[in-house]
Amino acid sequence: MTDAGMTRPGAVDPGLRHGRASLALSFGVQGVAFALLVTRIPALQDQYGISDGLLPVFLAAVPILAGAGSVLTEKVVARVRPGVVLRWAQPLVLLSLLGVGAGRQLWHIAVALGLFGLAVGALDASMNMMGVSLQRAYGRSIMLGFHAAYSLGGIAGASLAWVGARWDLSLLVSYLPVVALLLPAALVGSRWYTEGRSPDGGDADTSKSARGALSFKLLLPLCLVMCFAYIGDSTVSNWSAKYLQDVLGSSEQMSTLPYNVYMVTTLLGRAVGDLGVRRFGAVAVVRGGSLLAAGGFAVVAGAPGAWVGMLGFTMLGLGLCVIVPQTFAAAGRLFPGNSDAAVARLNIFNYVGFLVGSPLVGVLGDAWSYRGAMLVPMVLVLATLVYARSFAPSPARYGGGHERPHTADVG
Repeated sequence: MTDAGMTRPGAVDPGLRHGRASLALSFGVQGVAFALLVTRIPALQDQYGISDGLLPVFLAAVPILAGAGSVLTEKVVARVRPGVVLRWAQPLVLLSLLGVGAGRQLWHIAVALGLFGLAVGALDASMNMMGVSLQRAYGRSIMLGFHAAYSLGGIAGASLAWVGARWDLSLLVSYLPVVALLLPAALVGSRWYTEGRSPDGGDADTSKSARGALSFKLLLPLCLVMCFAYIGDSTVSNWSAKYLQDVLGSSEQMSTLPYNVYMVTTLLGRAVGDLGVRRFGAVAVVRGGSLLAAGGFAVVAGAPGAWVGMLGFTMLGLGLCVIVPQTFAAAGRLFPGNSDAAVARLNIFNYVGFLVGSPLVGVLGDAWSYRGAMLVPMVLVLATLVYARSFAPSPARYGGGHERPHTADVG
């Protein structure tokens, strides 16, 4: 096998290139599945007769169980490789999504969402473990590209959900052809799952001697950054439509645009983000993204009308999109001999931020004002600047010279 740490693109082992493509497919499939679930919540309520009071219980159960799935994955990957977890978690996500659409009674959706949550936690953790490992092998930033595939899948899933709602299709009819297409594609793609090796040819995560103690004190800044980023993300996904319509006076039709714009700008930002990391370094990219996202929240909070609000949500997408992938990459850099466990624990704070963000804005909006509530995620995103040095490269390099010295170690 050729040296996976070689830095010229043409010298990268073909197995790594195939593994990168198959992992990108998995990110894309997950984006489709998650979008199909969250964008059809009104249809779920109608199908199962879920009241507005009971709905938050069901919605909260998914990230809570996903956090449990991430914790469980940390234990499992001590015995088997992340690729094995991913190979079985992704089909389970798709089948549980199908179960959500096929049921009729409350216990049906409770079981299906429970399985979905646990499988999503395992899937998110194992995908990012493999992404960190492959980035280490490539010796340059590729993590944002995987998350760009997720964003692309999310746009595709949201579009399919719109078609289902527009044609008044049942959830089962909407989900079945998607699962029938994506399930075999994911299974076939899993044949090429691979993990990167360290530049000296050894697998840093497999070597027992390479494993170091996982210090939560060192990981904590990244956990906070992850949480803050997802508080910002959940604010957009849960409140952008209501904010544009109720606060900025837009039409109902226009109020559906901010999240779509946010997803598109997230895709664009992630598509070029790796180039920015290679050119300027992870610290500069995270700082720039944090400032842009904070500026977006400020524009949204002070917007005199809907179009200015749309500008703010556009800024948010371009700013927030770089933070999460680089946080996973930084965890892998901090604990190169124990990156799987670091990613699994960091991934929990994805769900913490998701759980906190939506209720936080709702409570503040009702008690104070929704304009004022937008300033809270703005301040939290700005706090990322305090922890930006956690994204800095360590003295150890990947051994390549194709990037500037201060950007070479990004994962």
